[in-house]
Amino acid sequence: MISVSKKNEVLNQLKSSRKLKKSIGLVPTMGSLHKGHLSLIKKAVLENDIVWVSIFINPTQFNRSSDLENYPRNLQEDLSLLERYSKKVRVFSPSVNEIYGKNMSVTAYDFDLLDKKLEGKYRKNHFNGVATIVSKLLNLFEPRDVYFGEKDFQQVLIIKKLIIIEKLKVNLKICPTVRERNGLALSSRNMLLSAHEKKMASIIYESLIFIKTNFRNKPQHHLIKKVKNSIEKIKNFKVQYLEICDNESLYHYDYKNDNICRAFICVEVNDVRLIDNILLN
Repeated sequence: MISVSKKNEVLNQLKSSRKLKKSIGLVPTMGSLHKGHLSLIKKAVLENDIVWVSIFINPTQFNRSSDLENYPRNLQEDLSLLERYSKKVRVFSPSVNEIYGKNMSVTAYDFDLLDKKLEGKYRKNHFNGVATIVSKLLNLFEPRDVYFGEKDFQQVLIIKKLIIIEKLKVNLKICPTVRERNGLALSSRNMLLSAHEKKMASIIYESLIFIKTNFRNKPQHHLIKKVKNSIEKIKNFKVQYLEICDNESLYHYDYKNDNICRAFICVEVNDVRLIDNILLN
């Protein structure tokens, strides 16, 4: 079984790696690893001498205690999945105390309103919590490359801004969304769905494809209304948001310009929030 390192062991191993001029890649996760995570790890392994995978369920990015309590935890299964990469991959799975000490404080960042839109509307201070833990990890590991998935594209924009704010010397690598056979974006939260709910959730990606196909030809409000009505016909499915936004600023997309845009969606299935997005042009 691949071993798990504590903070002091991590520092010693990093010191040795730097002495040998080994390139370091970092894949931050909250565990319950799936093929989406493994795609990030596989890319990191191909591009670096050593890859650190952090497994830490960060309490400061949850705005509902029930969501934190219900978040899936499968450390032993995660380690089994990583065993195939054991020659290059090392795991950091710290306690909350190792990360935050006695003072579990969150840094308040100025993200130019990126953190106030979409997810930020419904999860107060979520992105400050995300940025705080990512900052701690980047400053601990000082990796050459850090890897995130496109599924959480708003988070990617936040991390990109964080790197600028803190003047960090790290390459942000964005990897494509990995999906179930029915199109549902892979997420650790998917395991909280019933088999029927997971099957019906294929409508989320189908809806994004519909918007991508039609957004140049039909008004936004028409597309959004049609998609929302289709999704909410399914029992226990509720659209929390569906917006077409500028790909960088997340401002509402203006058809009059040729800026790159993306559709973002969040669907609540009972208490499980499923997010996804798609590049439109």
